[in-house]
Amino acid sequence: MHAPIGNFDSATPAPESLDELTRPVADAVRHWSGSVPADQIVYVDTEPEWADTATFVEHYGRELLEQSANCVVVTGKRGGGTTLAACVVLSTTRVDVNGVVRRHLGARKASFASMDTATGETGMEYGGITPVGLPADWPVLVDSAVIDLPYVLVGSGRRRGKLLVPGKAFAELPGAVVLDGLGVA
Repeated sequence: MHAPIGNFDSATPAPESLDELTRPVADAVRHWSGSVPADQIVYVDTEPEWADTATFVEHYGRELLEQSANCVVVTGKRGGGTTLAACVVLSTTRVDVNGVVRRHLGARKASFASMDTATGETGMEYGGITPVGLPADWPVLVDSAVIDLPYVLVGSGRRRGKLLVPGKAFAELPGAVVLDGLGVA
């Protein structure tokens, strides 16, 4: 199979690559529902040492810079309560944690979750966290620019490998809320 974006040596429909994914991501692909068929989600094998964005696009295609999204875990606090959420923004932007995220979560304070919290709560590797397979009760805040792309490169749950996901599928993830202005330049 040829990857819909990028220059990858290996591309396989995600349902055929479950062994390459972390358990929560594999479970999400296995039980996928929505208007986008699961076999349109593509797993591409990548080198973990090339996982950082600048190095990654040099090896797999410069056009990927405009077609990649980052998924970050945030914590919202209000009173004694804490809410964990994920934010998905284009890799050319950053998450508006203190504006859009804080207001949407109704939090007094919002910040990026610690690495231990992010990996422990998701069951995914740091640097590979993806919105596919997150805990079902989490809000998944998705910048509207992500939805508009035909395909988006995101993590696979591990530092090795990525998923290529049709943009519109992010709006159908459990807990997904599409927001304008979540990603800022």
